[in-house]
Amino acid sequence: MTQGPPVAELIVEVGAGLHADLVEAAVDSGFTVAAGEPPETSGAVEVAGGRVRRLLLVGGRQGWEPGSPVEASPGWLAAAGQRGRAVVTILPPHARPPVPGPGPAEQDPEAHIEERIEERIEEFTRRLEREQRAGRVLHGTVAVHGGP
Repeated sequence: MTQGPPVAELIVEVGAGLHADLVEAAVDSGFTVAAGEPPETSGAVEVAGGRVRRLLLVGGRQGWEPGSPVEASPGWLAAAGQRGRAVVTILPPHARPPVPGPGPAEQDPEAHIEERIEERIEEFTRRLEREQRAGRVLHGTVAVHGGP
């Protein structure tokens, strides 16, 4: 999937209470531990109104819907539309670092925002790599249904 047009990627992280069921359904759909190229799966992502609506697994018998709106960028929609596929990466709970608020001495919440974003990206990358090495990250290629 690395050759050709850009690849749409969806990163999914659910709470601990839902994670075991999501992993079981993902494995039943053909997801594997994230190493090498993601395999083709029977999963699908439904997109409508510029948002990811749900991830369907096990032939549509099980699914995950985001708890809050997940906007799909124009670039993501274009990549998904060109390929008709997306790569889904499933993270264990708490893999993403929390969103930091402004520091106690900061009067302006916009101050140093670029540095905070960069630090958060670096922390997420470290956590993702650690979870991948531990075999706790799954990935697979899914069909994309719907459109902008």
